[in-house]
Amino acid sequence: MRSMAIKLTVLAALALSACANNAPLPEPPAKGALRVATHNVHYIITSRATGSWSIADWQARKTSLDSAFKSLDADIVAFQEMESFAHSSVSMENLALDWLRDQNPDYSVAASGDPRTFPSTQPIFYRKSRLTLRDKGWFFFSETPDVIYARTYNGSYPAFASWAAFEETGTGKRFKLFNVHFDFSSRENRHRSALLVAKRIKPLIETGETVFVIGDINASSTSKPATIIADAGMRFVPVRGSTYHLNRGLNLTGPVDHLAATPDVEALGEPVVVRRKFDGVWPSDHYPVIADFRLP
Repeated sequence: MRSMAIKLTVLAALALSACANNAPLPEPPAKGALRVATHNVHYIITSRATGSWSIADWQARKTSLDSAFKSLDADIVAFQEMESFAHSSVSMENLALDWLRDQNPDYSVAASGDPRTFPSTQPIFYRKSRLTLRDKGWFFFSETPDVIYARTYNGSYPAFASWAAFEETGTGKRFKLFNVHFDFSSRENRHRSALLVAKRIKPLIETGETVFVIGDINASSTSKPATIIADAGMRFVPVRGSTYHLNRGLNLTGPVDHLAATPDVEALGEPVVVRRKFDGVWPSDHYPVIADFRLP
């Protein structure tokens, strides 16, 4: 019976995947809303000519990724895994970042720089007419968080938070946004990463700063990592349903990509998970997630 239930679940997911091209596009943001998005776009393996996540795969999906980006109509998009992976921590090439920046001149890029001194794989795109960048930084989920490309607590691949401080044009309102990507395979790494994020944001919150924490935490909003961040003074918006789909539109898990803000920020409506192909191609194995907010 269990085997049959699994088969039926997969068949249902495949049927939904077949409708992916017809899934609705996001509605335009409300007037005055700050639209914030997160999207894990999967790294490109530059040594692989063909196959999954190869150079050929990138050529096939890059237009889809740009179409997905444009559909969000977001003021800020925080990316994870925006990396041209060359089997080392430092890669001077970032195909996805350069492509999206070239295709979207109304946006600038924060939380990125020379990869030898600033990790460039979690950039934050922002609308230049709406926001001004005031500061940026990073820290690694490690015993030595301020050492670039430091390995995680259990010695696994480096994982980190990028962040940027912005000022809203016209109003002068300021906030900081932290873009995180927690380890998918290690519960201990996720737990300790959340503790470090909480340690870094809590003093800001206590002094009255407006803060966002968004990204791929590889866990639910009721998980221990999310609870740790919430207890530091953050409030998660209720993302519902799968945000990771195995690059096949298979919606078999709960959300792992999330957006949280300090309580002084007003959430405007429900967040939206953009579950659709663009130009007949999935842009990534994660869906983009957007939410609208009003700054205090």
